[in-house]
Amino acid sequence: MLKFALWSLLALNALLLAYSQGLFGHGEEHEPARLKNQLNAGALRLVPAPAPLAPPAAAPPLAQEAPVATPAVIACLELGSFGATEARRFETRLASLQLGERMKRLSSGGADPTSYIVYIPPQASKEGADKKAGELKSLGVSDFFIMNDSSTMKYAISLGVFKSESAAQSTLAALVKKGVHSARLSPRGGSPARLSFQFRAIDDTEHGKIDKVAGSFQDVDSKACK
Repeated sequence: MLKFALWSLLALNALLLAYSQGLFGHGEEHEPARLKNQLNAGALRLVPAPAPLAPPAAAPPLAQEAPVATPAVIACLELGSFGATEARRFETRLASLQLGERMKRLSSGGADPTSYIVYIPPQASKEGADKKAGELKSLGVSDFFIMNDSSTMKYAISLGVFKSESAAQSTLAALVKKGVHSARLSPRGGSPARLSFQFRAIDDTEHGKIDKVAGSFQDVDSKACK
């Protein structure tokens, strides 16, 4: 019995040794042969790591449009002063701008005339005045006199002074019918009104054109107004 147990133990050890050496056909699945087959070192190759993805391209910045320049607007401009005839010429030359209500005509100063005179403008000399007087007589005009004072009317020929403008206009019309085409009518006394113009909400271009026209007149003042 003891011998049987001893031989059984030896046989068992022999079987375990054979198994560990792979004699039963499964040894390749254990170390070290199993590890050798699993790793297959000869077939291994290094695979390079994938390149990092490039960051998305930044969107190009949008070009900013240049701001549109807004023409400067002048709140109020006043030009003056003009006589009545100059004012009419000034208005006529600005008509193409079509300013409408943005242009306003103002009257300042002045007093009503005390009388009206019908006359022939001053002649260059006393001889010239005498010659013109002779022409008047030949046309049938006898009611006149040569002005000899030292005023700007020296050597003018007066054809009558009247209290009302209508009476002066009637006399002038009668003289024209007789052929006296050089006769004129003018108020006397008082002082003529002076005229100014106000311009509102005009831009730089309009301002430049207005200044150009005003520059062709003498003694025109320019100032800002409210």
